[in-house]
This record gives sequence, structure tokens and C-alpha cells, in this order.
Amino acid sequence: MSRSSDTLTKTRSKTSTKTPPQYKVLLLNDDYTTWDFVVFVLMTFFGKTELEADRGTLEVHQKGVTLAGVYPFEIAETKAAQVIRAARKEGHPFRATVEPE
Repeated sequence: MSRSSDTLTKTRSKTSTKTPPQYKVLLLNDDYTTWDFVVFVLMTFFGKTELEADRGTLEVHQKGVTLAGVYPFEIAETKAAQVIRAARKEGHPFRATVEPE
């Protein structure tokens, strides 16, 4: 007596999660915003330590720009808007921009 068996084949579909495009938040120097405010911004909105914030502040004052962080677009836009809003509230012309990484 012979038995036939059915073969069941399963195929796995490959699912890949695509990471969203990343955007840089850049802080731009001006001649009016105080050192302390830039340190505050880097620590408050970008989670930098005091040492990292001091380094970033030095860079923005010497080179005219510093990289505050890299995020998906919506987060980067929100952080830049928070920086600008805080600056205006304190009377500073400080600016933050967002550009693709």
C-alpha cells in the first residue's frame, strides 16, 4: 500500500523597514545672542550635556554654525521651531535651520 503525501510550501515575504530620511538641525550665529542662551538651547532642546553644549556654543560662535542634532523631518522641524520661539521670547535673533543630511 502506498501513501501519497501532500507537500506544503510556505514562503516568507521579506519585509524591510525603511528608516525615514534624516535632517540636520543647524544653529546659526549672530552678533547678539548670548553664550548662555545657546548653551541653554543645546541642553534643553537637544539633550546635550553642559560640556557638549559649551563645545557647540564655541563652534557656533567661531565657525558661524553648529550641528545641534539629526532627526526625522517632523522632529527636526519641531526642534528648530522651538529654538526660534524661545529665542524670540528672550529677545534674541538666534536662528535654527533644517536641511537634509
